[in-house]
Amino acid sequence: MEFSAQQIADYLKGKVVGNPEIKVSNFSKIESGEPGTLTFLSNPKYTDYIYTTKASVVLVNDDFEPKQELNVTLIKVANSYDALASLLTLVDSYKPKKTGVSSLAVISEKATIGENPYIGAYTVIEEGVKIGKNAQIYPHVYIGDNVQIGDNVILYPGVKIYKECVIGNNCTIHAGSVIGSDGFGFAPTADGRYDKIPQIGIVEIKDDVEIGANTTVDRSTMGATVIGKGVKIDNLVQIAHNVEVGENTVMAALTGIAGSTKIGKHCMFGGQSGVTGHLAIADGSIMAARCGVANNIKNPNGMYHGYPHMDAKLFQKAYACFKSFPVFRQDLMDLQKQVKELQEKLNNKE
Repeated sequence: MEFSAQQIADYLKGKVVGNPEIKVSNFSKIESGEPGTLTFLSNPKYTDYIYTTKASVVLVNDDFEPKQELNVTLIKVANSYDALASLLTLVDSYKPKKTGVSSLAVISEKATIGENPYIGAYTVIEEGVKIGKNAQIYPHVYIGDNVQIGDNVILYPGVKIYKECVIGNNCTIHAGSVIGSDGFGFAPTADGRYDKIPQIGIVEIKDDVEIGANTTVDRSTMGATVIGKGVKIDNLVQIAHNVEVGENTVMAALTGIAGSTKIGKHCMFGGQSGVTGHLAIADGSIMAARCGVANNIKNPNGMYHGYPHMDAKLFQKAYACFKSFPVFRQDLMDLQKQVKELQEKLNNKE
């Protein structure tokens, strides 16, 4: 399927700079663009590639002004990254969706499945399950007793949802993720053993959530572990029992959130960041990669580095000193030597 630059600009409410009739039929990266493809420029680090790319059309922000001659057609939009996402969503919507229920799926007679489902082979759906319309449930998915799943949900191969958990509308859970496994609750005994504390709560995932591959969200001891509306979670993330994640928060891979922590709205967690248990994290908090949060964050919209976490600007100053420690050490040793020599001279004069 081909589209002209002008057609794309009309859809995005953008402005063409160059040939409005040039056509594209695919997407490409700006650094490895090919004729007949569309690419985008969002990160300033990639600006130089716009002068060498072989792509036919480039989405750019409204304020982009070239510093030399271009060989591509531009489409200027308010936000090129958002515009690209809109185009990719449109293209994806044209791809055919799987339908039908495999004869190899095992579905309880007491389960309720909405209209227009796809249920793949070797999927197991237990009794009392309720699934909304347009579900896409790939092979080897397990859905436990009394789970509730909303409309337009996608569960990729190998997803496991334990009993009584709740999944909202328009959610996507990628392969191998486990929702509702027991929280890590054990009570030490006098003889040194650990007795398991039954985890009788659930996981509740609100609408428009996406969870990456091999991520785990533990059920609560009581009540619910809650993933708020619009949250986006990467691969290999651990969300412990009784955690609450505020809406539109994002977490990169290998993040770990310990039990009973409450995370605000619109927070960001870099890769391998972590939060200890029973804390409160203010709205808009940003944790850089490998940041470790050990205390409550009370003020909203702060950015943090390091472990224990500290204000990002303070961390950068402290790290600049840390890198200079070997020089400081040598200077101190030289100064100590000079003082010792001077003291010896003074002693000899006496």
